[in-house]
Amino acid sequence: MKIASVHTHILDHRLDTPFASASMRFDRRTHCLVEIVCEDGTVGWGECLGPALPNAAVVAAYANWLVGADPLETEKIWLTLYNALRDQGQRGLTITALSGIDIALWDIKGKHFGVPVSTLLGGRFRESVRAYATGSFKRDGVDRVLDNAREMAGHRAAGFHAGKIKIGFGVKDDLKVLRAVRDAVGEDMRLMVDANHGYDVLEAIAFGQRAHELGVDWFEEPVVPEQLDAYRAVRAGQPIPVAGGETWHARWAMREPIATRAIDIIQPDLAGTGGFTEARRISDMAALHGVRLVPHVWGTAVHIAAALQFMAALPPNPPRVDPIEPILEFDRTHSPFRQAIVTRPIEAVAGVVAIPDGPGLGIEIDREALDHFRLRA
Repeated sequence: MKIASVHTHILDHRLDTPFASASMRFDRRTHCLVEIVCEDGTVGWGECLGPALPNAAVVAAYANWLVGADPLETEKIWLTLYNALRDQGQRGLTITALSGIDIALWDIKGKHFGVPVSTLLGGRFRESVRAYATGSFKRDGVDRVLDNAREMAGHRAAGFHAGKIKIGFGVKDDLKVLRAVRDAVGEDMRLMVDANHGYDVLEAIAFGQRAHELGVDWFEEPVVPEQLDAYRAVRAGQPIPVAGGETWHARWAMREPIATRAIDIIQPDLAGTGGFTEARRISDMAALHGVRLVPHVWGTAVHIAAALQFMAALPPNPPRVDPIEPILEFDRTHSPFRQAIVTRPIEAVAGVVAIPDGPGLGIEIDREALDHFRLRA
């Protein structure tokens, strides 16, 4: 079996109400899918985290090394592609593009052997996971305090046991939002906060010291990802566990924060850190150093399915009767194509998501929906 062709699909939708994190404003939802077609007709699907058009350009550059290769040789292909652009691309778009390719190759491998990717990764420890709702962005023209409180109350009513709030807009205002949300959802719903590296060290410490009393499970990306000493300062200066990793690409970027415990929770993104091939290494590294792993997820059902296959194969940690299980990040912001592009949507039922058990990623793409949401020139 050989690879015959490589394609990208850019999905695009203009939002009626733009929203923002502390570091980025969204007026569109735009995502890049990767399709790899083999000579025997087998097709694999992947997704790239980050800017869709630049990702597609890098995928196209990688295609020169992919066509004619054996798609089952995932380790060999990963290193071939990484080395091809290594001199200028140890991080960033070269890795996010490689991630989408790697996910598609594992999808092909699972279909070839007739088993889910999680089986190829070593076996399924679970058939479902609890999900936490990601939302609470700052929406244009909307009262942020009332909007966030109302949104998280809705997620609780829908059965989610936990939710994540976007912060990084200023310590005083962020605390107002957190207090309003806590009042709205009660004491027993888990809450996490994500600053999207919008704070400096002093702001992050001030926020964490005051937010701790409101019961926050983790403090995600408090400062810019390049500043590991700043991460360590935030971790030492306030009591909330620190999380990060969605913008650290491949094992080399993950090694130092894990080994030096700059974070308490590592958050590799399957579509950004190197796909399944690299995520396995990061998982082993985290387990070796006793760092909790919770994947970051932001994208379509392709990305969600990949994260679920990875989570199915994560060993219980610690290995006790009632272990700390991984939880799925479940984006609740508006995206009309998130689930529309698959024939069987991946949804939460009472806050729990079943892990697909079909071959590969366990999903089937709806090509009519793919064409409907395709970026038009």
